[in-house]
Amino acid sequence: MGLDWAIWHDISHGGWCPKFRKAEDGKIPPQYQLAETPKSDYVQRTEWNVRDSDGTLIFSLSDKLSRGSAKTAFFCQKHGKPFLHVHPGLSYSLAADVLRFVSDNAIKVLNIAGTRASKEPYVGKFVKQVLEDAFFPKSQVLIAGPDEG
Repeated sequence: MGLDWAIWHDISHGGWCPKFRKAEDGKIPPQYQLAETPKSDYVQRTEWNVRDSDGTLIFSLSDKLSRGSAKTAFFCQKHGKPFLHVHPGLSYSLAADVLRFVSDNAIKVLNIAGTRASKEPYVGKFVKQVLEDAFFPKSQVLIAGPDEG
């Protein structure tokens, strides 16, 4: 989700992944510049990504955090890190909410977390759209008529 978006925009990325680059759907490919944790479980990866960032965006399509996403929020609280749960019901201006969160918390290293695609198949598209709208909004063209007078 967030890593693919960062790569697409040539944005520096990093973070942690489980030992052996373990992922739900196999092995994490090398284009993702992630360091391996000593353990192969996801919990250590989640905590270390929270710990080593300035703040976290937790994406889901539901307004309730569950399982790993709830654990991410727990680690944010444990480490005193700000987080924002981004979901379609949050507001009408998700991009503005994200930018305000980043600005208000002076975030330089942003952790992107969220529900697995196996649990919410369209969450990746949602993440990419919100990040795109927030950080690379389409410029608006103002068309003016001829000067009168």
